[in-house]
Amino acid sequence: MSIFVNSVGSPGFYNITIAKIFYRKEIHILPALLLVISTQFLGFGFAGLFLKVFVDSPYMWWPNVIASISLYRALHEQDKRPKGGLSRYQFFFIVCAAIFAYSIIPAYFFQSVTALSFVCWIWKDSITAQQIGSGMNGLGVGSISLDWMTVTSFLGSPLVLPSFAIFNRLIGFIAVAYIIIPFSYWSNAFEARKFPLFSTNIYDSQGHKYNVSRILDSNTTVTFNQEAYDNYSKIYFTTSLIYSYAFILAQYTSSISQITLFYGRSLWQKFKRAYKDDDELDVHGRLMKQNYKSIPQWWFYSMLLSMIGMAILVCEGFGGQIQLRYWEVLLACALVFLFLPLECVLEAIAGSGFTLDLLLEAIIGYLNPGKPLANMAFKLYGSEAYLLAVYTISNFKLSHYMKIPPKILFHLMILGTTISCFTDFGIAWWMLRSIDNICQPDLLPEGSPWTCPTEKAMYISGITWGLVGPSKMFYPDGMYSVVFIFALIGLVAPIPIWLLSHKYPEKKWIGLINFPIIFSAAHILPYGGIVGYWSWFIVGLLFNYFIYHKHREWWTRYNYLLSAGLTAGSAFFVLLLSVSLQFQNIYGVNWWGLELGDHCSLANCPTMPGVIIEGCPIIQ
Repeated sequence: MSIFVNSVGSPGFYNITIAKIFYRKEIHILPALLLVISTQFLGFGFAGLFLKVFVDSPYMWWPNVIASISLYRALHEQDKRPKGGLSRYQFFFIVCAAIFAYSIIPAYFFQSVTALSFVCWIWKDSITAQQIGSGMNGLGVGSISLDWMTVTSFLGSPLVLPSFAIFNRLIGFIAVAYIIIPFSYWSNAFEARKFPLFSTNIYDSQGHKYNVSRILDSNTTVTFNQEAYDNYSKIYFTTSLIYSYAFILAQYTSSISQITLFYGRSLWQKFKRAYKDDDELDVHGRLMKQNYKSIPQWWFYSMLLSMIGMAILVCEGFGGQIQLRYWEVLLACALVFLFLPLECVLEAIAGSGFTLDLLLEAIIGYLNPGKPLANMAFKLYGSEAYLLAVYTISNFKLSHYMKIPPKILFHLMILGTTISCFTDFGIAWWMLRSIDNICQPDLLPEGSPWTCPTEKAMYISGITWGLVGPSKMFYPDGMYSVVFIFALIGLVAPIPIWLLSHKYPEKKWIGLINFPIIFSAAHILPYGGIVGYWSWFIVGLLFNYFIYHKHREWWTRYNYLLSAGLTAGSAFFVLLLSVSLQFQNIYGVNWWGLELGDHCSLANCPTMPGVIIEGCPIIQ
């Protein structure tokens, strides 16, 4: 039932929202609905191609799945309460109730606890001090978050990851946030001091936010106007966004080399044996094989082919509203097939992977420049099929551990996703037409949640890679071509580690150095801010390193339940708050602490002399 009700939502509607709100372009309801449906079900077909390898193998253990299993066992198994302690069932509900009660503070009474930046409170008039102290838009020195949703929204729960993954991410975070970004910014690389230190916004040559409407050919076609662009300004990035793009590329290439070097031979053997009866099985695999019939492969093949056909219909039909061509849909599918095994390996052994967003945007940006809607659609078909395939495989791994019949699980996921598509689409379509000033933070009341940060980030990305295009932003004609050097860095970085691990096999820690995870720490920084990282590391290392080694019995019994309880309780409260108060335009108590930020307004200011920005002091 939990898999049924947690079926993946409909991210495809982001494209519809961006087209309507930011580009002022209406897309007809039928192609919009088919876009959502085809992106959702495409992933099921790809998942079926790799189930045997990543579900049946005992070496692919999926740490995030273990947390869910702990919750289900606590709810359904008879658990004897230890003397002087709590049963797992009692522990889960106490945690859930406690975080539910606490969540009224960060969600309603004191939203500013999501990012407490003490340095900004002390030095209220210093741009540099606020850039150093801001947890949302700066280096986050002395900043901390006391909101579980903020801590986990971009990074996931730190309680379910192995400690080696947390240490790898910590190394990458410190290197980028406190060495690379500050050095680049204060040395004024790429005219960085004209702009804030951390921001996902794009800027013009005068340091102002970029006016995209000035480079559009028209609001009806949503295409690029080269002459207007030449007469206005190039697009500039903040330092944090430059390195976010750079390390995403490094993560892609390091994933290829790391997995090839460390797991290539064993994976190849498993692929060759995947559909043979003599494949290696653990006790879970043997029990599943003895008791349940596997899903016929033609179920997955038929779904894959039919959804590809629907995707081509959506893109080529309906007057070409989506701007994408049929062969670009096929290319997106080919990229999913290529990268899905790499993602599954990372998720299965470390609980941490990567998205294909930037790679997809770059490829379609070179192939079909000047069309942001095509760029977003290509990214949607590639990234959502890819992520849904991973989600589907992880659910089948859950059923593998819990002995759920595969065919029943398949039908439940199909039914849940179908219902999710139509309900999510209907609600989102209604919200776009019912909520005044949705996705326009400057016009919304204080504390309103309808600010659409995800849609805005996708819109900015669509401008960079779709409307203007990577050839003008990066290589060959852009000022940020150095970003592509990081792809080479990522490709070669794992090689010395692999050589050292073979030369010194007794030093097990060498083999735990994982560059895809190290690089993953950087690309989230402009979007989630630094504040969530420090709280995430503190919680993760406290429980998965210190408590794991000092109190192993407690950790084994309660750790994953703690993660599930914190997530469930806070989510329940946010849902209750949304349907009870926020739909009535009641967002919290009107006082200083209502601001959903860190009160570091000057952290968004430039530090270059002579740049004039409203609300910022002028530096002489």
